[in-house]
This record gives sequence, C-alpha cells and structure tokens, in this order.
Amino acid sequence: MKRIVLFVVTNLAVMLVLSATLRILGVDRIITANGLNFNALLIFSVVVGFTGAIISLLMSKPMAKWSTGAQVLDPNAPRNQREAWLVDTVHQLADRAGIGRPEVAIYEGAPNAFATGAFKNDSLVAVSTGLLESMSEEEVAAVLAHEVAHIANGDMVTLTLIQGVVNTFVVFLARVVGYFIDRVVFKNERGIGPGYFITVLVCEIIFGVLASIIVAWFSRQREYRADAGSAHLMGAREPMIRALARLGGLEPGELPKSFEASGITGKGGLAAMFASHPPIPARIAALQNARVI
Repeated sequence: MKRIVLFVVTNLAVMLVLSATLRILGVDRIITANGLNFNALLIFSVVVGFTGAIISLLMSKPMAKWSTGAQVLDPNAPRNQREAWLVDTVHQLADRAGIGRPEVAIYEGAPNAFATGAFKNDSLVAVSTGLLESMSEEEVAAVLAHEVAHIANGDMVTLTLIQGVVNTFVVFLARVVGYFIDRVVFKNERGIGPGYFITVLVCEIIFGVLASIIVAWFSRQREYRADAGSAHLMGAREPMIRALARLGGLEPGELPKSFEASGITGKGGLAAMFASHPPIPARIAALQNARVI
C-alpha cells in the first residue's frame, strides 16, 4: 500500500508543481488569451498529466528503498541461509516468468512484501521481516511469486498509463471549470482573473481525489491477476491461498493495526473505494474458482 500511495502522491505533487510553474510562466494566459483554446489545453494537459506519472515511475524503486529502509541483498554473497534462499527463490520465479532477475531486499516491518521498478528487467522485490517470521517457506514463496507476477504483468507501467490518463482529465477539466467560473460567476471579461486560478487549484485537488478512486479500482484488479500469476508460477493455487489465509487469520477477520490502513481487509464505505487491495476473503474465493494453467 505504501508503495502505491507514494507513487500516487508523488505523481500528483509533480503534476501540481508543473502546473503551477507553467501558470507562473503564463502558459494558462496563452491558452485563454482569446477564449479557451481546447486544442492547446488538451496538449498542455497531456504533457502535465503524463510527466508527473512518468517521473513517479522512474523514481519508484529508489523511493521504495528509501521509504521502507529496504536492504538489497548481494546475490553473490548472501550473509546467511535465509538470504541465500530468498535470492534463489526470486531468481527461479523470475526465470519461470521470463523476466530479468530483480534485486531482492529485506526490510523491517509487519508482514508484507512489494515489487516495483520502471522496467521488467530492472525491478525490485522486497519482503518484510514480519512476513518471513510468520509464514512457512512455501507461503513466502507464494507471496514472492505474487510480486514477480506483478513485474511480469507490467503492472507498474500500466498503472502509470492509467494515472497519466486520469491526470490529463484532472488538468483539463479543472481549467475548463475554472474558465467557466471566472467568466460566469466572477464576470471577468478580460483574460483570466483570480477566480480562475483559485477554482483551478481547488478543482485539481478535488478531481485528483476522485481520480485516485479509479487508480485504486485498477490496483484491486491487478491484485487478483497477481494472485492468479502466483498460482501459475507455483504450479498450484493452494500455497497462495494459504499465504492469504495466514495474513487474514492473524485474528479472526482482522489484520494487525500496523497495516490495517492498507485496506486489505476490505472495509466498506469510502475506505473500500480507496483501498488498493480487495478483501482477503474475495481474493481467496477468486483463487479457489480460478483455473490454474
């Protein structure tokens, strides 16, 4: 969850900074000099929207290492048997998936794992000490297969494209609404006034939050695909089912407070709309009904 949140937040921050910079440079005024130029606005929106998403993607691996304190393992000199097993398992799974061997890392924390990186052949798979201590080797291997499946599916790149598209709509619609408010509400007939800039800023924040719901929905779908990918790489669905049951069974129906906010428990209402992971029972049911090839 932290990886996805950092990606979205960084992307939105870059988008807002780019938008503000171009506004200061007078690009907004050029677009609205003689009425709203929709073609110029669309080009502007695409540039700002996708630039933020692409920069976030390129920064995803160093950001993940920094935010979790993950220590990358040396594949040629593992310090103990556990590290050697981790590296060997991830490399075997990567070979089966037909991707380059990722960096493998361990970080201190509650049971969790993640994969990230801009390219399939230059990625990172990290696992927490909490997960290593609470699961069997087979269950850990299933989780690692889930993360390798994310890389093989190109999930980070696809997420970037979706984020870029929704960013484009955010930038575009914010300025259309801003122009309308400036003209109709503030009765400004020359250029653009304060009403435009204030409305654009507020709309970018509001539309950005709404766009996050779309990104979260996609993230939940890719978790189902990665679960199925784990079953494929492991040759059976049972290891991933047991790993999910272990996560969801730390207490009946609940996860520890330390990562309850990830939404993996599938709470209802607004929390479910912004959750990056589906409820564990839904993921287990999907795996049980899936056909493993």
